[in-house]
Amino acid sequence: MSHHLSGPNLRSPLDDARLDMTDLFAFTVPGDRTVLIMNVNPVAPTGGQAFHPDAVYRVNVDTDGDHQADVAFSFAFSPPVDGRQTVTVYRATGDQARSHEPGGQRILADVPVSFGTEAATTESGQYRFFSGFRSDPFFADLDGIVAKFQWTGVDWGADKNVFGIVLEMPNAELGTDPTIGVWGRVSVRQDGQLTSVDRGAHPSLTAYFNEEDAKDTYNAGEPADDWVTYREPWSAVLEHFGGYDELAAEEALRTVLPDILRYDRSRPAAYPNGRTLTDDVTSARLTMLTAGKVPTDHIGPHTDLLPGFPYLGAPHAD
Repeated sequence: MSHHLSGPNLRSPLDDARLDMTDLFAFTVPGDRTVLIMNVNPVAPTGGQAFHPDAVYRVNVDTDGDHQADVAFSFAFSPPVDGRQTVTVYRATGDQARSHEPGGQRILADVPVSFGTEAATTESGQYRFFSGFRSDPFFADLDGIVAKFQWTGVDWGADKNVFGIVLEMPNAELGTDPTIGVWGRVSVRQDGQLTSVDRGAHPSLTAYFNEEDAKDTYNAGEPADDWVTYREPWSAVLEHFGGYDELAAEEALRTVLPDILRYDRSRPAAYPNGRTLTDDVTSARLTMLTAGKVPTDHIGPHTDLLPGFPYLGAPHAD
């Protein structure tokens, strides 16, 4: 999967789907504006569920290439009451951006979460914001992948829903350099402590590369430590799975380690330069893993995407 079920043994972190980040997207739209999308909660059910009220959902942005957050957007949700929930959005910079706690400037406060089929969006200053129930844009022939590339022609994600967080802003809010790095994180407060239980940027990494007993440690880690920590074991995966030699494996891994999605906004977004909602990331990862022997799963992007904000399609009915 892309980043679905990123806890050990193909389960959600802490067995709680609300804490499970599924995908991260970064692209620009006309008007010199940047869009950041973080989806969570794979196979989200209609009704009866919301964002986790003790979690901090977060999108980090590196503006100077040092693998550290320089700008961070945190999303903190209220406890749901009678099918309603609100969210407050924070923008942090500097040292506050490197803390997992929500902090910095409060740019939106107590905004209603959208649980209906029509997307309720909010504008505040130069920001546009949405959070709520949406169609999952992820597409892949997962049954075919499990069956060792005996393709079924069935798109696993065609009828699935997620909870989406969409933030659009002027490019300048993320610095003057067009190149940024983006990654998502989900932390949850337990016994007064905020613990990171999921993080990532590039699709389909932890499922393919991490051993089950390494996934919790990975989800709690920092991208700045990724190359030192994961270069050797992940190179071994490529050598075994794709027949890479050591140098070729390391070269391939430099695209995804550190696990930060690099995006030069002076160029069109197309994974791995950012990521749009129609980029075929499953085929990109299969190509990487197999050294080009399996170039695609033959599944195309979804057709229910919106041409404008919040870009994610309306949720599917049960």
